[in-house]
Amino acid sequence: APVEEAEAAGLRVMELAGPGATIGTTAHGVMADGRGVEGEPAVAVWAASLPGTWVRTFFPVAQRRPGAGPDGRDAIAVRGLVPPAEDDRVAVLLADPSVFPVSGVLDRLASTHPGFPVIGGLAGGPGGPGADRLFAGGTVHHGGAVGVLLGGASDARVVVSQGCRPIGPPMVVTSARDNRIAELAGRPAAERLREIVTALPPEEQEQALTGLHLGVAVDEYAESHDRGDFLVRAVLAVDVGDGAVIAGDLVEVGTTVRFQVRDAAGAAQDLHELLAPVRRAAPAAGALLFSCNGRGAGMFGDADHDVHAVRVGLDPHTTGATGPRVAGFFAAGEIGPVGPGNHLHAFTASVPVV
Repeated sequence: APVEEAEAAGLRVMELAGPGATIGTTAHGVMADGRGVEGEPAVAVWAASLPGTWVRTFFPVAQRRPGAGPDGRDAIAVRGLVPPAEDDRVAVLLADPSVFPVSGVLDRLASTHPGFPVIGGLAGGPGGPGADRLFAGGTVHHGGAVGVLLGGASDARVVVSQGCRPIGPPMVVTSARDNRIAELAGRPAAERLREIVTALPPEEQEQALTGLHLGVAVDEYAESHDRGDFLVRAVLAVDVGDGAVIAGDLVEVGTTVRFQVRDAAGAAQDLHELLAPVRRAAPAAGALLFSCNGRGAGMFGDADHDVHAVRVGLDPHTTGATGPRVAGFFAAGEIGPVGPGNHLHAFTASVPVV
């Protein structure tokens, strides 16, 4: 059976790793060194020796507590979450979204350790809820999460590509309630959106209608808002009756937003541009890649795109046998920092680079 085969593969990898810190998960697909595989049996392994870096493995679990929440609602308690130490630099987290409250854990970390980066992805194999497996500490874990903290001399750099390109100017929300944006820069939000879309070339207008998103500025005190300064969320609907734009998250009055379009060309460009400063800063030995299961063949026409793009983006002279070693998986949700906080994303490529 697929679940038993996945468990056996994970146990074998941990056995081969010996005393090394090892984490893993089942997923929709995997990637390694220029090749991606989706929907077929495959194993990808990324191994690294990082001198001067210490690694701590943790595997938290979530427990439902009936009636323990506000107004008597159920609450979820998390045990086994290891707080970052002073010398820790980054955490890699893999989680089962059917049972583990990822967003809540990220919010908690933001209050206790603001600015500490967490990067990773959500399990999402073909078996559905209950069929995913996580691996850590030589053991198969059913549900919960697994992770590692990297500290010491680690110089891990983080790239989070949300796969969008901006359209129109940044605008301030002047009237909103919950996720309904009534006004942008003093005029109906739908009217502003219509002006932006009609100013695009005809072929881009169609893309805007099918891949429209909204970027929400994560730092209102920044002098300017560029690529990477916006947290991308879906546009759920446009209410032609009252002219409101309905976003996939809460948006407060005074927030700066910018409309975004998600398509293959924009996603490729965004990843390329965000990798460029990392490449210029220092040579990269390798990277992990947590790419959305909606990317790959579904977005780019083949499963190889992102892993190849990361390798070439970190070293344009990469060939099959040389260049940064990159591996990862197609996730059911991606974790990574945008601005000062960590967030759960969709259609994103999250990349820790070493």
